Amino acid sequence: MADFEDSTSPTWRNLIDGQVNLRDAIRRTISYASPEGKQYRLNEKTATLFVRPRGWHLPEKHLLVQGQPISGSLFDFGLYFFHNAAALKERGTGPYFYLPKLESHREARLWNNVFNFAQDALGIPRGTIRATVLIETLPAAFEMDEILFELKDHSAGLNCGRWDYIFSFIKKFSYREDLALPDRSTITMDRHFLKSYVDLLIDTCHRRGIHAMGGMAAQIPIKRDAAANDRAMERVRQDKLREVKAGHDGTWVAHPGLVPVAKAVFDEHMPGANQISRRNPGIHVQASDLVAVPEGDITRKGLEMNIDIGLRYLAAWLDGLGCVPIYDLMEDAATAEISRAQLWQWAHHAGRMTDGVMIDVPLVQATIPVVLDRIKQELGEERFAASKFTAAGKLFDQMTAAKQLPEFLTSIAYASID
Repeated sequence: MADFEDSTSPTWRNLIDGQVNLRDAIRRTISYASPEGKQYRLNEKTATLFVRPRGWHLPEKHLLVQGQPISGSLFDFGLYFFHNAAALKERGTGPYFYLPKLESHREARLWNNVFNFAQDALGIPRGTIRATVLIETLPAAFEMDEILFELKDHSAGLNCGRWDYIFSFIKKFSYREDLALPDRSTITMDRHFLKSYVDLLIDTCHRRGIHAMGGMAAQIPIKRDAAANDRAMERVRQDKLREVKAGHDGTWVAHPGLVPVAKAVFDEHMPGANQISRRNPGIHVQASDLVAVPEGDITRKGLEMNIDIGLRYLAAWLDGLGCVPIYDLMEDAATAEISRAQLWQWAHHAGRMTDGVMIDVPLVQATIPVVLDRIKQELGEERFAASKFTAAGKLFDQMTAAKQLPEFLTSIAYASID
């Protein structure tokens, strides 16, 4: 998957270089020689290419239409489709997309209209485009059937976007003290509200005869520590085992080194091409299941980790890197979104930590420089001064103090890049 969304800092160079790389990859002319002399080129057989355009909420400020920034979704989709749809079709594949952040069937209908317009404009048969929709917002979980219906001529199924789903849950209930989530590290896929969402997605897709994709494993190989690497790979195996047994038809990972691990689990437990024919009559997910808040503690460690990980990601994003290895996990924007949204909810609704201290805005604002100082000690004065950590700290401070939870961190931070 070539990602123009949460794994990309949307600098102009990143976006345009990405489009050039896709064009070259499809025509099989892409190659790269590293400074160390290592050569990279495509194998004879390659994976099927999907492209994830930006969500509807993100603009592209470098291209104006009638004086206004164009939709980032249309920019990413339009450039890729115009330059590559015919070439993809000639090679026996097609323009395949991975649609993020949808909240309703009306957004799916908009995409379907865009697909039809684009195909008609280039003389390509309708239905050539295929799209998998990420169900990664709480509202979309209530409209899975409707989303599939709107995209029925172009649908490749639905996918569990679990990290952004947690962010959406926090955001939609940010004003509710009684719906505050515990430490992020304790919110695992076996929690009732997440398991219910997964069960509902699989059941919905299989009733409609379409694929239900599992979520991303964020682990990356840990070359410096064999024991830690073994533990990480075992977590991936267990995660993929849970998915295939639940009924998923496929899954995805954040690093190519994890492909053999995930593939082995699915090959063993799903010998066929998919599990669409598999039905579970015992699944009866209700609205109350999707909004059941998991029990758990809010800890000082959880507070500081939200700040630490959020700052590390945002500093890299402001510096032009949107896919960031942090503590042996490959993180994208969803990580920072969960972190800062949870901080805001705790601070504005008096979350109480296990040590009895109440979280408020001044406490979070006082903790940000403490965490920044630790990072400075880790990096050293020179590297820290050359980084974007100070700017990231200011943004976190401002967003924590805001009277209403800002809808998207990336929308606000976009003003700070080229």
